[in-house]
Amino acid sequence: MNILTLYNLSIGYRKRVVAQGINAYLKAGTLTCLVGRNGTGKSTLLKTVAGNLTALEGRVKICGRDVATYSRNDMARKVSVVRTGRPEVGLMKAYDIVALGRTPYTNIWGTLKPEDHAVIQECLEKVGITHLAERAVSTLSDGECQKVMVAKALAQQTDIIVLDEPTAFLDYPSKAETMAIMKDIVTSRHDMTAALMSTHDMELALRLADCLWLITSSHELLCGTAEELRQHLIAEGLQAI
Repeated sequence: MNILTLYNLSIGYRKRVVAQGINAYLKAGTLTCLVGRNGTGKSTLLKTVAGNLTALEGRVKICGRDVATYSRNDMARKVSVVRTGRPEVGLMKAYDIVALGRTPYTNIWGTLKPEDHAVIQECLEKVGITHLAERAVSTLSDGECQKVMVAKALAQQTDIIVLDEPTAFLDYPSKAETMAIMKDIVTSRHDMTAALMSTHDMELALRLADCLWLITSSHELLCGTAEELRQHLIAEGLQAI
């Protein structure tokens, strides 16, 4: 099933077009890595998919419905986002950060019901950080902190998880572990969830991604497997195997 479909999409800021003529889709149960050189529009595309930027032209559909028709709360139940770097959360505990993922499902006071706590606990277990639940996020390593943010996105129970360079500041073992966790999440939720992750870690992307989206230097989006895009990756100066 196609969870996300992009139709003749133009992305950018006001009158400045970053890329145009984008046609692509995400299938449930897949990890797609968005790759390309700096400045080609990867973050702009992710922001458009997440609803943080309005498309200049074309359409973005999630579960067959145009994103323009979704309310803000509806979008929060459809798309969750994991960003680069550490969040500024003061002394908040890991459990409390993951609990923020339940915000789209709580009342105006943010009251957590027993079923919310069950989801939070399940997500902590899925990402392997139950032992960190009572730790202040400020005391965690970069890799541990990024796992907390992945668990928060998972607790949001969205159809799409968007990750913008989530491994940029991690050491290699943490990079590999984070990407493997995402691969496991979408595989286990094969009929419900897709992940779209921008990354410069080509070795891991080529090994773990089900599909690659490559934005070329000419701002064209190409989609396919690593083998299908091999020559384009080489032309862009990206490592291909």
